[in-house]
Amino acid sequence: MKRTTLLAGLLLASSLTPAFAQEEGSVTVVLAEEPDLVEPCMATRSNIGRIVLQNISETLTELDVRGDEGLKPRLAESWEMTDDNTWRFHLREGVSFSDGSAFDAEDVKHSFDRAQSDQIVCEISRYYDGITITPSVVDEHTIDFTTDPAQPILPLLLSLLTIVPSETPIEFTREPIGTGPYVLTDWTPGQSITLTRRDDYWGDAPAVEMAEYVFRTDAAVRAAMVETGEADIAPSISAIDATTDLDHPYPNSETTYLRIDHSVPPLSDKRVREALNIAIDREAFIGTILPEGADIATAINVPTTLGWNPDTEAWPYDPERARQLLEEAAADGVPVDTEILLVGRTGNFPGATEFYEAITSMLNEAGFNVKLQMVEVAEHEQFYSKPYVDDHGPIMVGAQHDNSRGDPVFSMFFKYHSEGRQSGIADAHADELIEEATAATGEEREALWSELFGYLHDDVIADVLLFHMVGFARVGEDVDFTPTIATNSQLQLAEIGLK
Repeated sequence: MKRTTLLAGLLLASSLTPAFAQEEGSVTVVLAEEPDLVEPCMATRSNIGRIVLQNISETLTELDVRGDEGLKPRLAESWEMTDDNTWRFHLREGVSFSDGSAFDAEDVKHSFDRAQSDQIVCEISRYYDGITITPSVVDEHTIDFTTDPAQPILPLLLSLLTIVPSETPIEFTREPIGTGPYVLTDWTPGQSITLTRRDDYWGDAPAVEMAEYVFRTDAAVRAAMVETGEADIAPSISAIDATTDLDHPYPNSETTYLRIDHSVPPLSDKRVREALNIAIDREAFIGTILPEGADIATAINVPTTLGWNPDTEAWPYDPERARQLLEEAAADGVPVDTEILLVGRTGNFPGATEFYEAITSMLNEAGFNVKLQMVEVAEHEQFYSKPYVDDHGPIMVGAQHDNSRGDPVFSMFFKYHSEGRQSGIADAHADELIEEATAATGEEREALWSELFGYLHDDVIADVLLFHMVGFARVGEDVDFTPTIATNSQLQLAEIGLK
């Protein structure tokens, strides 16, 4: 693939440089983290999704987050149930991939099978764990998905399946081929990624002809680059820097939490997990490290999610009680003085390092022995997803979870089922509730999810739930763009207008 040095001087500089004129029809987007991959099946990871999702690679269905259309067609024009366990999807005709090959049902089947393959670790597949899903080609533009158990919201689940050509090998790619309106034309590692608009896209041509993605870890630098004209959009800036007319707050579906590994002492003791929760002064973060508008979390999902339990109360700040719980556990032989590793992700959100430093300090003041390690996204994954690092002691992983789709099915199995790839717990009743709720409909589904939320928080004490976050974006004067609840995980260039 062609390599260029476009913007190399800017990208290698550690301080701001004078503004330069943008090419007509182009935009520059400054992100906090450079992706280690541009693999379509990893597009649910935010630093990849903002570049790939619906720009290079499209999905069968799409959830409307700007209006009231709900779930709408993308590569599938329509869908219906043919029996209790089977959904049939009718695919859009006349669509081609960026390599010129035609899109058809075999591509959809291969994309799903590839994402589920044990030869490749695709993030998309975690949303289908616990469900047996079998795609079957009916004809060139029709495909069936049979599920066990029945999946009443399968069309919504498939809004995450990125489609690749059937010839795509089952290995990570650096040169993604998709049906989207853009193609990756340059990737200079450590510097920039360039997407260029396709002339043969099946849909309406977006206004943006070329997008350049550059990377700055410092939120203040990202904000200043937009203000000086060096960039057009910074999707994530600090609330402290959001002081101009260029800044836009947006609803954020991210929940920040500490994932606890229950399998290792002292974290295996429920009293220790309760002590972790009440040793943190959550109120102290709001309006300081975190912006006003951030809400204290009692669940991994935001309050607009189906089944969210309003009766679940946030843990109070009570460091004295935390010390007492640790003393009681120690008296029973629990090794409460064991060093606990807290792993945080550096570019996860503005102020992440300061955030986790403050949490570490609070926990240690309450009697814990916590050591903080901040890592980049690729290293973070080995602590966050199974198989976890070998020969580890007690570990907590600081992370954010994004569920903007309104149903806990996008969270619960892989976060809390004993077989879930990011689960720190193994609880038979939680497993049962997850399995029942996943297959249920209507009021029963809502009630089961609600019961699960309360059980995980009050009875299991599964995590240290922290905050439902608020996002801020800075948008330059030359572009027309309004961030949405999806902006933290994707940034569709087709939604950007040019002035």
